[in-house]
Amino acid sequence: MATHPYISGPGNVAQMVTQLRKSFPSTIGSETVKKLGIAPNNESYVINVLQYVGVIDSEGKKTPGAANAFSHHKDEDFAKEFASLVQKAYSSLFELHGNDAWNLDSDELITFFRQSDQTSATIGSRQAGTFKVLAGLSGHGDVPEPKTKKSTKNAATPKSTKPKESKNTQSSIQPGESSSLSGRQKHIEGHGFGLTVRVEINLPADGTKETYDNIFKSIKENLLGG
Repeated sequence: MATHPYISGPGNVAQMVTQLRKSFPSTIGSETVKKLGIAPNNESYVINVLQYVGVIDSEGKKTPGAANAFSHHKDEDFAKEFASLVQKAYSSLFELHGNDAWNLDSDELITFFRQSDQTSATIGSRQAGTFKVLAGLSGHGDVPEPKTKKSTKNAATPKSTKPKESKNTQSSIQPGESSSLSGRQKHIEGHGFGLTVRVEINLPADGTKETYDNIFKSIKENLLGG
């Protein structure tokens, strides 16, 4: 059974301690952590860490040691007092390694916790991560930055579909250059589509009646289906 505390997201402990430095409730429990939105579904683990290092007692009340530490405004003053709480809580680790315990790497810490508590590699890793966060709050190492909520992406704007344009086919008969005459239009309706044909006729200025008859006859036979 693990005697040293652990949590899957040790950064939540740092976030809770930072919050308590701003405002320390008279009583702290899992419900308090939940209302703060810290460590969802892991609130009890945060409480366990706070109790282990002597920030709160078994009833969730602030301890005298915590009152002394959390009354400091300057980070360096807080870290010094908080380090005393951590060092007292992890007395066996500091008895073995002295002040070097603050700077042990993850593998060395995991080895210590697994040997002390006979825990699995996963639990030992979480115990080591928890201690490193507490060491960071004590001025020995970095403190994880609190996670920020990701902004929701705007839904993609659907692409506008342009209506299909009807096809226009133009046919010009130009026997010669002369004045132009607008021809006829024929609309053919088939299976679900329409086709518009625009015929433009350029008649020769010096053409005879026979020439004009032949032109219109050709149009009727080839274009109008007559």
